[in-house]
This record gives sequence, C-alpha cells and structure tokens, in this order.
Amino acid sequence: MLKVVPFFLLTCLSFVGKSQINMVVKEDGFLFLEGKDSLLFYQKSPKDMDGKYSRCNYIHPLYGADNSRLTEDFPADHLHHRGVFWAWHQILIDNKSVSDGWELKNFRQKNTDIEFRLQKGIGHLTATVDWISPLWKYGSEPYLQEQTTITMYPKTGSYRRIDFEIKLKALTDHLRIGGSDDEKGYSGFSIRLKLPEDVSFSGENGLVKPTNAAITAGNTMKIDGSFLKGGKKGGVVILSNPQNPDPSDSWIIRSKASMQNAAYPGRQPVAIPFDKPLVLKYSLLVFHGEMSEKKIKKAVK
Repeated sequence: MLKVVPFFLLTCLSFVGKSQINMVVKEDGFLFLEGKDSLLFYQKSPKDMDGKYSRCNYIHPLYGADNSRLTEDFPADHLHHRGVFWAWHQILIDNKSVSDGWELKNFRQKNTDIEFRLQKGIGHLTATVDWISPLWKYGSEPYLQEQTTITMYPKTGSYRRIDFEIKLKALTDHLRIGGSDDEKGYSGFSIRLKLPEDVSFSGENGLVKPTNAAITAGNTMKIDGSFLKGGKKGGVVILSNPQNPDPSDSWIIRSKASMQNAAYPGRQPVAIPFDKPLVLKYSLLVFHGEMSEKKIKKAVK
C-alpha cells in the first residue's frame, strides 16, 4: 500500500508502474494512468475563467479507452459545467440560502487533505474538502466538510470502473441541500460529456429518451455513441448505488449541450443532520465497443 499525506508531500512525489493505477503529480492536481493510458485528472486547485466560475474538486478530463477526452470544462453554453462533478443548487442553513454549488455562486471549496493509496493495483484517492460561503460567518469558517474517495480499477476487457463515495458532513445545525427549484431539479452527481450526434441512452429496461424533467429509469444509465476517435463506438455507464437514499433511480439526460445527471434529491431539499453524514455512492464504467446489460450487471455486482 502506498499512502501520501499531507499536501506538501504530494508536490514532489509520483507513482509509476505497470498493471496498476499510477498517479503523477501536476501543479494543479493529479493525473491517473494505467501504463501509458490516461484515466482521469483530478482538479485539486481552484480554476476559473477570467476570474469567474472558480471551481475545484472535480474530474476533467475523463479519458476514453483510446485516450480521447470524453468530458468538457467551461463549455460555452454552461460555463459552470465541469467534467465529472457533484453539486447542488440549493444549500440552505436555517432556511436561508448560503451557496449555489451548481452555478458556483457564493461557493468556495478548499482542499484540506489528500490521501492516495495503491492496493493490489487499485488506486484510491481521498480528498477532504471544506465548503465555504461569504454569507456564512463571512467566509471565516466552513459550514460543511466533504470527504470523497475515488477508486480506480485497472481495465477489465472493454471497460474500466471508477467508483465515487461522497460523504457530506454538516458542520452546523439546520443544513439542507437540494436541486434547482424547478421541475428539473438538477442535483448531485453529474458528467458533462462531449456528445456525438448519435448519442443514445439506455436505462435498466432499455432505450429511454430525454425529457425536460427527470425520468425514472432504474439504477444504471448507459450513454453510448461515436465517442471515440475516428467515430468508433464507446461511452459511459453511470451507476447510482441502490443503497443511496431515495430517489436513487432518477435521471436528467440531455442529447445536446448539457450534462447528464443522477438527480438527488431533486427539487425538494433534504436535511444533513449534524451527527449523521450524508453518504452517496456512484460508479462510472468507461467502455469501448458495446456494453450489454449482462456485462453491466457483471461489472457492478
């Protein structure tokens, strides 16, 4: 097992090897590879566009099987979208809005600790992140502490699995989070993909079509099409762990110029008790070629 803490040690260390997940330290984050294949980049340091839409604690790029970039950051149509991210529009304390983590308003994240472990070739990155707002104690103290673990597995056949465990701990009483206050209810785990013209979506019961509001489609959503170089087929499967609180099977999907969202909790905010963190688990299967329902079930069991 390899373990690296705290921050300052990470600036001068990297991990290399074969048949395992390796981490290379960059100035603003960490690049993960398997052999010569890039998996993903974790954005540790704040990143903005002309001083606006500052964000950190997300994945971009997420790479496909042929090292093509699958995700987008700062897309022109939604500058707040960012690769693979998890965010909430409504963040409330005592029923008053303190932040919008989705659109990055009155919202700052600060990485306070990073740990990387390598165990049996599997890479585990754990980031501890404070959520801060100028509307809460003038930004002098965080109101929530996030601890997210990203687990990256070596490639299996035509796909690679990446797990996310997001643990949200309230640092004050009467804290609630929720999605956009409309029929869409954008909220939670999301991915902004570069969408091909032939993109299609499949839930647990087959093909589904995007609608304006969220749809119920089971705990997996396959997004496939000509994602890879030269128009080759591939895509991503998102798994919302059945152990997640309800709704764990609600999806907002878009075929053009937007993100794909495992929507939780939706429009109505949910409380995060001071003494009980909210834990959410998701997985990504990044694949090339075809990914049958049988293969998906085998990959996530």
